Amino acid sequence: MRLVQVMVPTGKREAVVGVLDEEGIDYALSAESSNRQYAAIVTFPIPKAAVEHIMNRLRDVGIERDSYIVVLSAETVVSRRFDELEQEWEDENPDGENRIAREELIARAEEMAPETTTFVVMTVISALVATAGVLLDSPAVVVGSMVIAPLVGPAMTTSVGTIIDDREMFLRGAKLQVSGVLLGIVSAAVFAVILRTTSIVPLSGPEVFSIGEVESRLSPDVLSLVIALGAGAAGAFSLASGVSTALVGVMIAAALVPPMAVVGIGFAWGSPMAVLGSAVLVLVNVLSINAVALIVLWRMGYRPKLWVQQNEARSIMMTRVTTFAVILLILTSVLGVATYGSVRSAAFEEDARAAIDKALPPDASLVSMDVGYRSFPLLTPERITVTVGYPPGEPPPRVGDEIERRLNEQAPETIDPWREGGVQVELRYIAIERPGGAADSTAEDDPERPAVAARGVGPTPRSPAV
Repeated sequence: MRLVQVMVPTGKREAVVGVLDEEGIDYALSAESSNRQYAAIVTFPIPKAAVEHIMNRLRDVGIERDSYIVVLSAETVVSRRFDELEQEWEDENPDGENRIAREELIARAEEMAPETTTFVVMTVISALVATAGVLLDSPAVVVGSMVIAPLVGPAMTTSVGTIIDDREMFLRGAKLQVSGVLLGIVSAAVFAVILRTTSIVPLSGPEVFSIGEVESRLSPDVLSLVIALGAGAAGAFSLASGVSTALVGVMIAAALVPPMAVVGIGFAWGSPMAVLGSAVLVLVNVLSINAVALIVLWRMGYRPKLWVQQNEARSIMMTRVTTFAVILLILTSVLGVATYGSVRSAAFEEDARAAIDKALPPDASLVSMDVGYRSFPLLTPERITVTVGYPPGEPPPRVGDEIERRLNEQAPETIDPWREGGVQVELRYIAIERPGGAADSTAEDDPERPAVAARGVGPTPRSPAV
């Protein structure tokens, strides 16, 4: 509910009171004695969904921006008459009960877009925290970076500026979004370079890209699009409903901040192509959030104040939504290929395990198989590390060449024009004590055995590093 105060200009008192009487609204009328151009102050409580309608009625009788209309959020109204008014309004307007007034929407959107200094500082801090969290493989730290990221405001400001045909608001929101993404990536890259050069994170490129929080964002699929669409819809709906957007802001940041950190890490480790999937994910998420927010706000009935602007606003919105949709269609097709690559990779790993089992003698067993992939969006196996268990006291089975042959037969075709040779296979042996025996041992524990616990097999040439 809202408490509205109107400073009534001289000569408009009867018109304002007439509007409130027609709408059945109780009000308090106070005489104005400041010797200015105002004759009275009218205060009245109304339901949240009725604010825009009442403001339009007041505007029709001459209460324009040269007057003052103050809308406050009221915690509680104890009045049977108000309850009846609220119920009557909900019965007459069942679709508008959760919608705030256009002027409230504009004010909230402007407040959500922070000042430049605040935005820059918070974006840099969130990018640094996200980079540290990703490299530490700590989901808790990554979530913390989302909480402080100031990205929900610019996205909502851009959408509201489009809907109400406010070019200045649109440009401010768009500039903040673009600068926020670029600033986040650059901050993450600079921080990651410092960590790498000072050996605080003494890892090679493949080791960094195998970290769980990094690896999960190297090859996004179409499910990532659902997160962005949900974030944009939730952000617009919470903004238009007048509820807190804090938690929605975390969701929007979840779609943007971690991928930006991964892109920065890729540049820091000199492998920008390895994080191409993360860069695509950032772009897809930004466009998706803006497109769905525009649609939600338009469907909720928001339009420019003047009817002559509505056709122009509709044209601008349709142009921008169409542009977003075309770009999203192209990028989503890339994510679709990545999804197909994930399914194909899962099938390959299942077939590869079966092929290894067939190549092993009866007394040996497959302990583990780790596959390294490259070539986003269509994942292709590049390195396979196979760990084979064998009985203690027996020589390791010489099955390296056979396993390599079978794995290369099972490997899917690659679309990488720079890829040469087949899959690089590394075979590791580990002595496994059967039940009833002594403790487990490995080939390295026996000084009389050759050091075959980890070795490459076969003549397969090494592929270029990711």
